[in-house]
Amino acid sequence: MTPPLQELLCDTLAGHRLTEEEAVRLLSTRDRGVWAIAAAADELRERKVGDAVTYVRNQNVNVTNICVNACGFCGFSRKPGDPDAYRHDETAVREKARAARGRNVTEVCTVSGLHPDFDAQSYVDIISWIRDEAPTIHIHASNPMEVAYAARRSGLSTREVLGRMKAAGLSTLCGTAAEILVDDVRAVICPGKIDTATWVRVIREAHALGIRSTATIMYGHCESEADRARHLSVLREIQDETRGFTEFVPLTFIHQNTPLYRAGLARPGATGREDLLMFAVSRLFLDNFDHIQASWVKLGTKMAEVALLAGADDLGGTLFEESISREAGARGTDYLDPGEMRRMAGDLGRTLRQRTTTYGILPG
Repeated sequence: MTPPLQELLCDTLAGHRLTEEEAVRLLSTRDRGVWAIAAAADELRERKVGDAVTYVRNQNVNVTNICVNACGFCGFSRKPGDPDAYRHDETAVREKARAARGRNVTEVCTVSGLHPDFDAQSYVDIISWIRDEAPTIHIHASNPMEVAYAARRSGLSTREVLGRMKAAGLSTLCGTAAEILVDDVRAVICPGKIDTATWVRVIREAHALGIRSTATIMYGHCESEADRARHLSVLREIQDETRGFTEFVPLTFIHQNTPLYRAGLARPGATGREDLLMFAVSRLFLDNFDHIQASWVKLGTKMAEVALLAGADDLGGTLFEESISREAGARGTDYLDPGEMRRMAGDLGRTLRQRTTTYGILPG
C-alpha cells in the first residue's frame, strides 16, 4: 500500500532513502502537496547546511560558439561561416583571464562549442593560458563531452585527457552535457552527444584522479518524471561511490530559440510547479549531496529565490559574460550583483556568504 504523502515525507526526514518510484510520485504531485514537499526539502536543507545562502564570484569564458554538434536544445552553437560565429584566439583568452583577475573573481568557467579543429592540446592550451594570467583563480572547465571529443580527436583515452588537463591547471570539471541521463531521451535532444555510460565513465575517471565536478540536469523539454528520477538515481549512485560531486544544479530548459522547441519536439519549458518540485525532490532524493544550486540565469531571480525555500542553498555565480542561456532566449543573464543576491537572501531571513568553487566559505 502506498503511504500517505505526509507519512512518506516524515519517513524521508527520519532517514528513509527515497526510491525512484517514490521520486516519480513526488515529482508528479499537482495539488497543495507541492507545498508539503517543498517544506520538507527546506527543513532538510536547514539541517544539512544551515541558513546561509552562498554564491561564487566567477566569470564565464566561452572560447567558441562553433560546434560540430547540433543539439536540439541549444541556441548557442554556430557552424563555420555563420556571420556570428567566433573563436577567441590566445590573445583574447588571456585578456579575458586578466579581466577576471581584475574583477577579483575566484573562478573562471570555460565551456564552449566542439570546434572542428580542437583536439586535446587545444583544451590544454586554453587552461594553460588562463592559469598563466590568473594563477590563483580556480579553473572550472570543460565537461565529459569535451573530454570525450578531445580524446577521440587526439587518439587518447579520456583518462589521459583528464590527466593532461589537470596538469595544465584544471581544478574542477563542469558536470554539464548530462542533460537527461536516459539514452532514449538523449537520442531526441542531443543525438550527437556521448551516451549515458560514457558520461558516467568520464565523471568517475575525473573523480578518481582527484578532479571533483558539479552535477546537473536539464529538464522541461520532452522527458518524463520517470526520466528525471532515473537521472537523479544515476547521480546518487556515482556520489555513493566517489563523493566527487560538489553540488547539484537543476537547469530548467530555456526553449525560445531552440531547434527542439521550434520543431515541435519539446514543450515550452518547465512550469513553475515543475521547477519547484525539481529542487525539492532533488534535495530529498540526493541525500549524499550537501549543496543544491538555484541558477538565477535559468530561473530568473524571483523563481531562484523561491527555490531557496524548496531545498536550494546556493545562487551560483556572478557570471560575467554569460552567453549560452542568453542565446537560447533567456534575458538578463550577463551579471548579478552580490548586492541583489544579498537582498534576495535577506528577504528570506537568511545571510549571503561568498564561497569558493568547492564551497569553502570566504571571509567577509
